[in-house]
Amino acid sequence: MPITLKEVRTKKEMKQFVYLPEKIHAGHQGWIPPIYADDMWTFNARKNPAHEYCESFQLLAYDGPRIVGRVAGIINRRYNDYAKTSSARFGFLEATEDFEVTKALVEYVENWAREKGIARIVGPMGYTEEDPLGFIFEGYHETPSLACIQNLPWMNEYMERLGYAKELDYFVYKLDIKTAMSDLYAKMFERISKNKAFRLLEFKSKKEVRPWVKPVFELMNESFDQIYGYSPLDEADVELLAKRYMPLLDPRFIKAVVTPENQMIGFMVSFPNMAPGIIKARGRLLPFGILHIIRAAKKAVQLDNYLGAVKKEFRGKGVDILMGYAQMRQARDAGFEFMDSHHEMEENLKMRAEMERSGGVVYKKYRLYFKEL
Repeated sequence: MPITLKEVRTKKEMKQFVYLPEKIHAGHQGWIPPIYADDMWTFNARKNPAHEYCESFQLLAYDGPRIVGRVAGIINRRYNDYAKTSSARFGFLEATEDFEVTKALVEYVENWAREKGIARIVGPMGYTEEDPLGFIFEGYHETPSLACIQNLPWMNEYMERLGYAKELDYFVYKLDIKTAMSDLYAKMFERISKNKAFRLLEFKSKKEVRPWVKPVFELMNESFDQIYGYSPLDEADVELLAKRYMPLLDPRFIKAVVTPENQMIGFMVSFPNMAPGIIKARGRLLPFGILHIIRAAKKAVQLDNYLGAVKKEFRGKGVDILMGYAQMRQARDAGFEFMDSHHEMEENLKMRAEMERSGGVVYKKYRLYFKEL
């Protein structure tokens, strides 16, 4: 039976679109469901300000009455203007192991982009750089961290068959915390701690964190200009991201560095790996899912890095060492054994060198694909 495609128009279809991954990945050992309430919010144009500068649609694929795949087509006009490019994105792609399903979904996005006068397509990407991006192509069986895609190997094969090539690779490092906290690292931390040009901030409560939320995002806008897919956040984006992630934050694992004038020049945000709790909750926060997630975070032995930046003129002056050692010290004292670096761009040689200097080993790799239209 031929594959039929239908753009999402109703609340019922949107719910089917959002919850489809749990059907696609039934039997996928080690799969971690997304937090569905967060995904539902992502596609809600009334709640997610990204829809104000992104043109998009959501698509379902059917084999007879059965839904066998989904994809979103996205044009981030703000990013295109900022990066001086003409690109569309395919994202949130899920499909059964059937090349014809993936082909139908992706080609629909390609044709839509061509009709809009777009020159190239990249993916998988979401509305913004904060959404999941890149198909994993090494380390399929490792525990996923927050906001990471969990495809199987055949998806990468399908992308190549469809004429897609590598746009960018991301490396993920795993650090043994005790090994990373070497005597040399400790001495460097102590020396830099005495530098009166800046000081380390550590937090005990979310109340202490809140005054620094806006400075964090301001520093992101200033520092992330070389991050692929990033465009500056506006006030609505900042409020949204703060609201989105504040409930999950553990203040102990937020580090920042400021000058004597209290200007933020660096920050680092990490989360305890919550995978077992999200599995038990089946990706649902209510009625008791949030409790499973909180309990899992308390028992976690892996700390997942999520965001971090250092003001350009302070790079190479020890700010990263100050935050990194303090983060690992906090994690070690809390019983954590490992740290996941999250996505590091292949070209980000300075950060990768820092990870490797600390004993980090690449254990996952993700790939972003492109195709000229």
